[in-house]
Amino acid sequence: MPDGFLYFLSGLFGWVYFICWSLSFYPQSILNYRRKSTSGSHVDFPFLNCLGFFAYMVSNMAFYYSPLIRAQYAARHKGLTPTVQFNDITFAANGLIMSFVVTSQYFFPRQWGFTPSLGNRPSRFISGIFLGCILGAVAIIFVVLGSPDRDSLTATDAWVWLDTIYAVSYVKLVVTFIKYTPQVLFNYRNKSTVGWSIHQILLDFSGSFLSIAQQAVDSYIQHDWSGITGNPVKFSLGNISILYNAIFLVQHFILYRDAQEKPEETDALLGRERDEEARVE
Repeated sequence: MPDGFLYFLSGLFGWVYFICWSLSFYPQSILNYRRKSTSGSHVDFPFLNCLGFFAYMVSNMAFYYSPLIRAQYAARHKGLTPTVQFNDITFAANGLIMSFVVTSQYFFPRQWGFTPSLGNRPSRFISGIFLGCILGAVAIIFVVLGSPDRDSLTATDAWVWLDTIYAVSYVKLVVTFIKYTPQVLFNYRNKSTVGWSIHQILLDFSGSFLSIAQQAVDSYIQHDWSGITGNPVKFSLGNISILYNAIFLVQHFILYRDAQEKPEETDALLGRERDEEARVE
């Protein structure tokens, strides 16, 4: 197969998955705004996304722009360059911005004109993961700072700045592995997916599949699968997302397809809020 076509195919997959994944951030925000409520969904998902996409953007920018990181990567991977492309950076930046927007709908419902809902504050478990990821990345940075070979362009078995970028990128992997779980459990407890946008899941599923396909094509072009092993985060992101998206699709279209919105949840919360306001007065 001509390399020219493969390069075109890689670029096509890259931009289509970029569009699918980028658009996937909007349906939940739009659904929340139309319903004037975040009921049925939990803040843990967008809250962790803020950290995950910040880490993903930083690591992608380092792999794409930093001569030092690219040289250290090449030293460990037979002279090959990272498979990160520009659309990976723009996707991460878009994801970070939209994650902040969606999270603000949970943290500041009154400013958005929303009614109070359950799940507007991060759980203790997710807050712990958030803090633990930051501390873990900072710890690796200090380890690299203590390495005399940190700036080496040829060292392959010493702590170098490349390892800090790997540590930051693994934050995104940890976030992706965990962030879907609270919403899966939330749907299970409510026996409903009402309030959780299925359109974002369909777009996420499509983007995940094409992300893996692009990485496979890039590795085939280089005749070396270190394009995947050298960037395990990008490869794992797609696989984990596909797995969780399949669970959401089963919940929405099979298990809870006849579920209806439960008004008593909002009524109870409104009542609780009125009681609190009365006590303050």
